[in-house]
Amino acid sequence: MSRSTGHEIESVWDYPRPPAVVQDNRPVRVECGGRTVAETRSALRVLETSHPPTFYIPPVDVCTDLLFPTDGTSWCEWKGSARYWDLIIGDEVRSRAAWSYPGPNPAYTAVKDHFAFYASTVDRCVVGDEEVQAQDGDFYGGWITSDVKGPFKGAPGTRGW
Repeated sequence: MSRSTGHEIESVWDYPRPPAVVQDNRPVRVECGGRTVAETRSALRVLETSHPPTFYIPPVDVCTDLLFPTDGTSWCEWKGSARYWDLIIGDEVRSRAAWSYPGPNPAYTAVKDHFAFYASTVDRCVVGDEEVQAQDGDFYGGWITSDVKGPFKGAPGTRGW
């Protein structure tokens, strides 16, 4: 058990492929530029082999007026085409701070229009009462807490795992 949350510690190597979508009712918060950008107790975690969970937050719990679509997409073999969002607070722009799936593949419709944030791009992401660590790598968006153990894909030399 994790001392900080009371949840079981999960090995990312036990996560499935294709990924699973799991409801998470713990408080989840994203902060940036002195603002709470997102806050929910209705997050969805996407659990995929070798990755810390990616948290998807319902749009109703996100300050969507701070998010602006940006150029470019990426393709996930499971979820489909992702759209990226710049986070703009005042004069500060956090480029591609978030992403969403406006039309995910049928097995992943639960995450439709939910927002995921790169912990490395915003000031702070919190699950429960624990600040998360960002997953290494410029593409992956997993959030590392004391509830998960690796090793995690994303760092240099791990792309071929």
